[in-house]
Amino acid sequence: MDVTAPVARLAAAAAFMLRLLTGRSLQPSHAGALLRADDAGLHLTATDGEVTVHLHAPATVHASGEVVVPRRSLADTLTALDAADVRLTVQGGRLAIRVPGARFALPSLPDAAPPSFALPPALGSVSGEDLRTAAVPVAGAASREHALPMFTGVRLRTHDAVLTLLATDRFRLASASLPWHRATDAGQADGAPVEALVPAAVLTRAAQQLGRVPMVHVHAGDDLFALSWDGGSITTATIGGGYPDTQLSRLLDVTPACTVEVDADTLAQAVDRAAAYGGPHGRVTLQTIDGALLVRADDPLTGESEQTVKATVDGGHTVRSFQARLLTDALRAFPHHCVQLRIQEGMRATAFTAPLPTATLDYLVVPLRTPPTS
Repeated sequence: MDVTAPVARLAAAAAFMLRLLTGRSLQPSHAGALLRADDAGLHLTATDGEVTVHLHAPATVHASGEVVVPRRSLADTLTALDAADVRLTVQGGRLAIRVPGARFALPSLPDAAPPSFALPPALGSVSGEDLRTAAVPVAGAASREHALPMFTGVRLRTHDAVLTLLATDRFRLASASLPWHRATDAGQADGAPVEALVPAAVLTRAAQQLGRVPMVHVHAGDDLFALSWDGGSITTATIGGGYPDTQLSRLLDVTPACTVEVDADTLAQAVDRAAAYGGPHGRVTLQTIDGALLVRADDPLTGESEQTVKATVDGGHTVRSFQARLLTDALRAFPHHCVQLRIQEGMRATAFTAPLPTATLDYLVVPLRTPPTS
C-alpha cells in the first residue's frame, strides 16, 4: 500500500473513529484499525467488539493494499502532524508515515483485523440534527443495568413519515418522534413498521457525532443496525427480545391534574442547588404555588434548601418529590426552552414536554413516594 492523503482530513477521520468506539475492550484484536487503499481512496475500519466503524478518506493511491495498525497510535500520530499532506507506505511489517522533514512508523497487527460484512438494507433517512436532538435525551433514559438487557436499548420504529424512539429504565421514560424519509427501494411493504432495539450507549455516541451531517441513512436487518452517511458508517448488533409496548404506550397517555410552564434551564439550576441538601437519595420536592414553583430539599445531616422559580401554574396546588438526578436529566433534555410539566394524580409519572423545531419529545419521571411521618 502506498497513498498520499491530506493530513487534516485523514487525522479528522482517525479521531472521529476513536470517538465512535469505546476504549474498554481488553481483546488485542480490537486495538487495530484496518487501512485499505483502492481506486475509491483510503478506507478505515475498526471495531471494539460491539461497534464496527467504517470511514472513507480522500487519497491519491499509488499502490493498492491494506495494513492493520494500532488505531489510537494512528490517530495520535496524524493529529500531531504539521503538514498539508502525508505519505503512507507499507514497508515490511510497518506502516511508514512521512511528511516533509519527519518520518514515523507504526507496527502492523495482522491478527487484529476487524471483521468485514455488508451493511443491512437501507430503510430510510433522517436529518443528522434531528437525530441528535431526539436520540441523545431518549437514550439517556435507558437503563445501565445489564440484568434486563431490553431496558438498556432504544426502540426505533417507523410508521409512514415518522420515526419514533423510546427508552425507559422503569423510573423514567423518554419518547421522541421526528420526520422520516422512507427509502423507496427498501423492499418493505407500504405502511409496515420497521423496528429495532439498539444499544442506547451506541446510539448516543453516534447521534452526538452525526449532529452536523445533513442526512443519515438508517439500516436494519439480520439482527444488525447501522447508520451511514456520506463518508462512513457505524454498525452494531441489535438487542433481542420483545418490548413491553402496550404498557409503555399506556404511560404516555397523560391526564394532568396540574400544568406548569417554566424555563427549563432556570428550574434545572434550582434543582442542582437543592440536590446538595437532598440526602443520600437526592430527594427534591416541587410544590406549585401561585405563579411559581417552590423547589425544596431537606435532610437532617445536610440542612435544607428552598428556592422560588417563576412559573405559570394552571390547576390545583400539588406537591411531588423526585430523585434530583432524574429530574435534572429530564429538564436538560429541553435546553433554552420553556418546558411544560404535566403533573398527574397520585404516583403517576410527571410528563415534561416542549415545542422543538422538528422533533417531538416527551420525558416522563416517576415521583418518589412520600416518606411516612413519625
